[in-house]
Amino acid sequence: MPTRFEASIRLDIPLEMAKRHGIPSQISNTELDKIEADPPAWLLQSRANRTGKKPVWATLTCVVCGREEKARPKKWWPEFTFVACDEHDTHQLPAAPAGADREFVYGVGTQFFGIVDGPGRVDGPGRDQR
Repeated sequence: MPTRFEASIRLDIPLEMAKRHGIPSQISNTELDKIEADPPAWLLQSRANRTGKKPVWATLTCVVCGREEKARPKKWWPEFTFVACDEHDTHQLPAAPAGADREFVYGVGTQFFGIVDGPGRVDGPGRDQR
């Protein structure tokens, strides 16, 4: 049985919306199929309101080990060159391009940090340049 979290990913809605509209903590695949086949008005409205600028869910994939996590993108996230699990050391990461500044963004998802390779530095929450 999928969890509410898994259902929200499958329906492409925020977890908070799933809770607000009565998606139970565990839901059968049959019930989820019914919701997808005949979406309730609130789900149709949610989909109609999308601007397409920001995805509801992002897939974070560690460049070192391949571990994946679905997470809600945050407004403060820059465009990451790649992400890695918190457990990996910086020497395990791919080398930065010649002449590029490397920034580390901590607190991405539940277990990742982001890497931004590029010119210049933009300050923001959780950022560190090394």
